[in-house]
Amino acid sequence: MSDLDILNNLSNEELEVIVRLIIDEGGLTEQLTDSDDYKRYKPNHRMYIDAIKEEIIKYGSNTFFFNNSYKEIVCNVCDKLDVPYNASRSLEHIEHNLLEKVLEKAWDEMSPSERQEVLGTINKGDKILPQATAVALIGLFRAGGFASYQLAVVIANCIAKNVVGQGLSLAANATLTRALSIFTGPIGIALTALWTVFSFAGPAYRVIIPVTVYISCMRFAYNNKKLAEKYF
Repeated sequence: MSDLDILNNLSNEELEVIVRLIIDEGGLTEQLTDSDDYKRYKPNHRMYIDAIKEEIIKYGSNTFFFNNSYKEIVCNVCDKLDVPYNASRSLEHIEHNLLEKVLEKAWDEMSPSERQEVLGTINKGDKILPQATAVALIGLFRAGGFASYQLAVVIANCIAKNVVGQGLSLAANATLTRALSIFTGPIGIALTALWTVFSFAGPAYRVIIPVTVYISCMRFAYNNKKLAEKYF
């Protein structure tokens, strides 16, 4: 389960989102709360990381016909959400495509003025974009740097607010505040649009789809944390 080793870097606060998704959406099929380590250590989630990883793989396997790897699970999530990807590319690249889908959906939910404001906020310090288009937003995300970091953190923060009722400390920074205030609503609507179709399809879908989006965000944020720190 090396593809899930990113969870080793997460704080208890960040892991709480995944744990709550498993428990709240997993229904009678979740087994995490039955594990001895969960009973002994909760809410110190870092003490039972392996149990969390196993539960994620279990839900992904139950949903997508017993896949053996987390990468296969992410690929199947992309299939379900009509996300284009190349299975021969790295997991990080496929996760990037998944996050682009969320951003595209969020863009569709924004007004023209919100689009201009988001692009102006995310693109601060770089050249002015001539048109407010979804392509421009995705271009910023693909370009890397702090703009990409901001967008990944905004998505993760929105998931956290929906799941546990509050944002992440990772997003508690003045540089991110404006982007969060503009983008959180459209991101929330986009996530709802992506997941609603599976709301009656069983607990495995309701767990694995938001979990994979959230982990994609957190992997991207942590992989780019050193780059982002110079802006804080």
